[in-house]
Amino acid sequence: MNETTLNLLEPGSKAKVIQVKGRGKARKRVLDMGMVPGAEIEVLRKAPFGDPIEFLVKGYRLSLRKTEAEHIMVQPHTE
Repeated sequence: MNETTLNLLEPGSKAKVIQVKGRGKARKRVLDMGMVPGAEIEVLRKAPFGDPIEFLVKGYRLSLRKTEAEHIMVQPHTE
């Protein structure tokens, strides 16, 4: 399986969430926003310095900080 962290994907990439690492409120917040295992996501764009990153998940746009995206393991789609 070709796994990576969400922050390393480039705009236009699509992937499936495998695991959300971390603990406490930060992890719960990310899960509550739809970044759950099995969710299909697309990287829409990155800010000029790479922070924040905008994603399309479950039909809505979500922006995460690079440090938050580093805790989300994904499997990129090979298209």
